[in-house]
Amino acid sequence: MKLEIKENSLGSRLDKVLADLTVLSRSQANEEIKRGTVLVNGQPKKAKYAVQLGDVISYQVPEVEELDYVAEDLPLAIIYEDEDLAVVNKPQGMVVHPSAGHTSGTLVNALLYHIKNLSSINGVVRPGIVHRIDKDTSGLLMIAKNDSAHQALAAELKDKKSHRQYLALVHGNLPNDRGVIDAPIGRSDKDRKKQAVTAKGKEAISRFQVLERFGDYSLVSVVLETGRTHQIRVHMAYIGHPVAGDPLYGPRKTLKGQGQFLHAQTLGFTHPKTGELLTFEAELPEIFQETLEKLRKSQKNS
Repeated sequence: MKLEIKENSLGSRLDKVLADLTVLSRSQANEEIKRGTVLVNGQPKKAKYAVQLGDVISYQVPEVEELDYVAEDLPLAIIYEDEDLAVVNKPQGMVVHPSAGHTSGTLVNALLYHIKNLSSINGVVRPGIVHRIDKDTSGLLMIAKNDSAHQALAAELKDKKSHRQYLALVHGNLPNDRGVIDAPIGRSDKDRKKQAVTAKGKEAISRFQVLERFGDYSLVSVVLETGRTHQIRVHMAYIGHPVAGDPLYGPRKTLKGQGQFLHAQTLGFTHPKTGELLTFEAELPEIFQETLEKLRKSQKNS
């Protein structure tokens, strides 16, 4: 495939231009450049090459790895289930759906084993998945068992009518007991693996309340009005209080754990068939509870 450089891309790095103007990610662009499959005016260039007006870039789209979706007998906490939907408590460390590099051990693999029928709206890649949480975030997810339920639940999410409340242990002592973070989120220009607060991003609103203070750390409740990728992690880092244990947005020196201390504790929504308002809660993971107890003890002894 080919593309010709226009004025708005002048002087940008070759790898960034490829990531911005094609389906390739920044890492994929770098890999293809290293392999020599990316040519500028018929010649290979390095990733840092500054593109010029009229440059013709030819590239190849890497072949998509075929994924095998297999039902796996994995432990799965099903909090609620009926003929239309289910609510599950995803453990920390479990990826929600298969992808290149994570073809087994995911929530979808477990769902295929434990739940007979799943909606097909997201195809074979994400059957039943209405919304996601990160691999190292624990907590509640709604699962659709048929397409009509999926459409209704997804519409409620889009209309900001679902209730999603998280508990997060964050760095520092927040100056206010409660607040609203209204800052748009999009892909970071500096690191394609990250999200960031950016003027080019989509609307993102998080409401927080401080529940406990431990000096160097605070326990906060966060309610999502929108559902952007990494929203709480990005927003808390943006106001200077990143989630403890967050390897992507937080400091290296932090509390020992298994990733970020972030838990989807409460989930509320309207049942797509009965119209009943359902609300569910999930206990904190053991390591989260133990860490809080240690902080409380150290606070008393200080």
